[in-house]
Amino acid sequence: MEKIKTDTLMEGGRVVTPEGTLECGWIWLRDGVIAGIGGSSDPVPSEAGSAERIDGRGGWVLPGFVDVHVHGGAGYDFMFAEREGLDAIAKFHARHGTTGLLATSLTSPRDQLTAVLDRASRYMAGPMPYAQVLGVHFEGPFVSVKWKGAQNADYILPPQKEWLEDWTRAYPGIIKMQTLAPEAKGALEYIDLLVANGIVPSAGHTDATYAQMTAAAERGLRHAVHTFNGMRPFHHREPGTAGAIMADDRIAAEVIADGHHVHPAGIRVLVKAKGVDNVVLITDAMEAAGMPDGQYTLGELPVTMKDGVARLAEGNLAGSTLTMIDAFRLMVREVGVTVEEASRMASRNPARQLGLDKTHGSLAPGKRADVLLLDDALRLKGVWIGGTRLAETE
Repeated sequence: MEKIKTDTLMEGGRVVTPEGTLECGWIWLRDGVIAGIGGSSDPVPSEAGSAERIDGRGGWVLPGFVDVHVHGGAGYDFMFAEREGLDAIAKFHARHGTTGLLATSLTSPRDQLTAVLDRASRYMAGPMPYAQVLGVHFEGPFVSVKWKGAQNADYILPPQKEWLEDWTRAYPGIIKMQTLAPEAKGALEYIDLLVANGIVPSAGHTDATYAQMTAAAERGLRHAVHTFNGMRPFHHREPGTAGAIMADDRIAAEVIADGHHVHPAGIRVLVKAKGVDNVVLITDAMEAAGMPDGQYTLGELPVTMKDGVARLAEGNLAGSTLTMIDAFRLMVREVGVTVEEASRMASRNPARQLGLDKTHGSLAPGKRADVLLLDDALRLKGVWIGGTRLAETE
């Protein structure tokens, strides 16, 4: 049995809400939504009398994590995974606290990208028993060869408006985000089209100058993938891509908090520059996440994972094997943010970026019952997705 559906009342934990943390609080999950929430002085509704009671004393109750940049896990890649693989990826990340995610592509041929959309849309139309696929994030193919990282240079090209028009017509609402190089020919006009279709324009794998990033932000660019990785770095006379991300409040900054991609002190600088509300934790996890060391692929590129770190043959980092709970813990333990601040970066901020913050990303009555229970050591003790408790966690 993979899941247990109940009417659930969690009591005694520190319940993290947008208004603050409720010490010795309670939260009631019913019919897939949060039916009630309160502190020690707020009475539990009598209707919750028959709910399964969960003792949360000494622990934390948080909203489920939302990962807007994840390529795969458990031996599967979103570029090629059918339903079995999609279930495996979603189950693996759900066990580590992710309750919603974007199926993230790689720089690939047009037909392969269309196939990702097709499989994701069919999966989203089904029951989705684990982490919810909230849509697709196209990372590329309109990026910079200079900063390709683990993207396949054979498929990099300038933005193609016709592709986007065809995709949005055939799969309306499925693409939630697209990452491109703002300096590419035709990128500003492509950003206009993304905005017109309700898709978040994101910068990444880019050699954009500060001025080019600012021009893109004027057109609607409002997100940046894996900040500091795969982009023109900061210089005090030419702030570059990284400088623009840190300086421009219109742009939210992803970060891979695994201790390999960015030093904890670098993340601390980013948080100080952006503020807690403009940093988004992601995994950038690839198929090797949750698997033993060995040989894998990222898209079509061969990858070696050693000691949990995935690299291409030439040594470039190739995605990560990170989970959201580990990113969350690193932020608290090594970067030095509070549990509440890390929760905003892992849940509320990404939900806001996707325009889903009315239903996802925080704990409030009427929102989806996507809830995590952690103990005082920040170990996951329970994951509820739409009010359904997973039978196993990390």
